[in-house]
Amino acid sequence: MPVEKIPSWIKQVLMPEFNEIKGKLEAINTRIDSTNERIDSLRNEMNSKFEGMDTKFGGMDTKFEGMDTKFEGIDIKIGSLDEKITSLRNETKMEISSLRTEMTVRLDSLEKRIPVIEEITALKLKIADIEKRLAVA
Repeated sequence: MPVEKIPSWIKQVLMPEFNEIKGKLEAINTRIDSTNERIDSLRNEMNSKFEGMDTKFGGMDTKFEGMDTKFEGIDIKIGSLDEKITSLRNETKMEISSLRTEMTVRLDSLEKRIPVIEEITALKLKIADIEKRLAVA
């Protein structure tokens, strides 16, 4: 329906209402645009912060990789120390076993000498006794 056919009294009543609604809609659009700009600004700020966090996490990853490398080196050193300790333990066991054998041999030798020493002492006593008898005679 063209505007010419609208009765003037409707035009007078509704036009101010339409203009007011039009003004409110424009204000709402302005606020929506402003809100969109703020959302975009916040999105950019958050993206920037996330990128900063990514950079920091990347640095932390590098540090953790360095720590992993150091721990691997420590594990290798501990493994080497374990091998050395095992080797020293085996050497010590062999040395103790060798000393036991040597001590056993020496003790056996001493045990064999004791009767000989006892016999020599008995012979010395007999010789001394014979010398005394010969000296008296």
